[in-house]
Order: sequence, then C-alpha cells, then structure tokens
Amino acid sequence: MDAPALRIGQVAEASGLPVKTVRFYCDEGLIETVGRSSGGYRLFDPDVVNELGLIRALRAMDVPLPELKRILDVRRSGHCNCTALKTSIQTRIQSIDQRLTELVAMKAELAQLLSSWKECGGVKSA
Repeated sequence: MDAPALRIGQVAEASGLPVKTVRFYCDEGLIETVGRSSGGYRLFDPDVVNELGLIRALRAMDVPLPELKRILDVRRSGHCNCTALKTSIQTRIQSIDQRLTELVAMKAELAQLLSSWKECGGVKSA
C-alpha cells in the first residue's frame, strides 16, 4: 500500500525546512507535487523528504540550483549519478581553493597596509 501524500506543512516539518523554502524548491522545479488537496494545498510523495535532505546537503556546499536540478534529474532517471555528484563536488572544491587563495592575498595586503600605517596626528574626538 502506498503512503498517503503529504501536505506542504508536513513536508516542511519532516524535512526541517521552512514552508517558504519547500515552496521555493517546488517553484524552481527541484521537487514535484503529486497534486493538490481539496483545500488547495500542495501534496507531495513522502519520498520528497529524502530529496530535500539531498538538496539541503548540496546547497550547504553551495551547489548552484541549475547543477542541483541536473543531479536530481539524473537521480530520478534511475541512472547512477555518482559521476555527476563527484564532478559537482570537485568543481566546488576548486572554487573554494580559488577563494582561499584570494582571501590569503587580501589578508597579506591588509597586513602590509597595517604594518606601514602611520598615525595621522589628528585630534581625537571626545
């Protein structure tokens, strides 16, 4: 027997995400509804909670929404998405490495500026 469909509030509670975020992911096509209730609530398959867990993990790694959608599409097609996920993670690592390099350079510039700082001799405000 199939599990009953969940309303958006139930999905939000089960996933630990705000209703607004669940609605956003639905509007962006990352998750899909199975219909609407008689009261007009979005209804979801209970498996969407697991997908939201994956979405949450990938978003924590700053995986962009288009890439995240591609990963989910591959996953839903029934094909192994290990390569897609691995590539996405490798790309994110490279992006972080680049940002770290930029931050180290910025830190060095600021340290140099601070070490060469000379007091202006101005009047201190009270």
